[in-house]
Amino acid sequence: MAEWWTYRPSDFLLFSPRVYWRMFELHNAAVWPLHLAMLAVGLAFVLIALRRHALPDRWAALGLAALWAFVGWSFLWGRYAAINWAIAYVAPAFGIQALLLAVLGARGIIFGRRDMAGQVGLLLAMAGLVGYPLVAWLFGRSWSSAEVFGIAPDPTAITTLGILLGASSRLVPLLFPIPVLWLLFSGLTLRTMDDAQAWIPFSAAGTAVVVVVLRSVTRRNKS
Repeated sequence: MAEWWTYRPSDFLLFSPRVYWRMFELHNAAVWPLHLAMLAVGLAFVLIALRRHALPDRWAALGLAALWAFVGWSFLWGRYAAINWAIAYVAPAFGIQALLLAVLGARGIIFGRRDMAGQVGLLLAMAGLVGYPLVAWLFGRSWSSAEVFGIAPDPTAITTLGILLGASSRLVPLLFPIPVLWLLFSGLTLRTMDDAQAWIPFSAAGTAVVVVVLRSVTRRNKS
């Protein structure tokens, strides 16, 4: 038996990159043409963020909640858990995120911040919504493995973080940990597969954390 220090993280991976990306292909084929509706919903969220005057957006928050519940159930529980037993313990976090979004939506969330955080959030949301489906092509994979907002977890988490950066509510910080932790988990999985795409979820999570910290520091300095 090899000594423990000779093992690499990839030695503990439960699936091959081929199986991982095939999972996305099968899921996309199963839910098509839902992708078109999800892109339309995502663009609606971005239009909300572009408004000049922020208004309570309970329905937008409830819509995000429904998407998190759907991704957690259909993709994580229905697909990913079949090749990675750890996902059975991760999928409930998407349900918790959906519940938090629904509760905070009922209490009133305001979207449409026009400050630096809101502008960065808008860019992040567009990256998750429009840019992420192009990643498959950029990394030489088939279009059938493209990851789309509202269907795959990474673009859903990235777009959600962008939308939340443009939101105002005393309880909004409670909505950041689960998307950030998911992106770190996803990035580590991709890194273990030696996939260069790993830097994307890492960068998105890091950007959101930095903006939240800077906004918190700025607010404290003003008070």
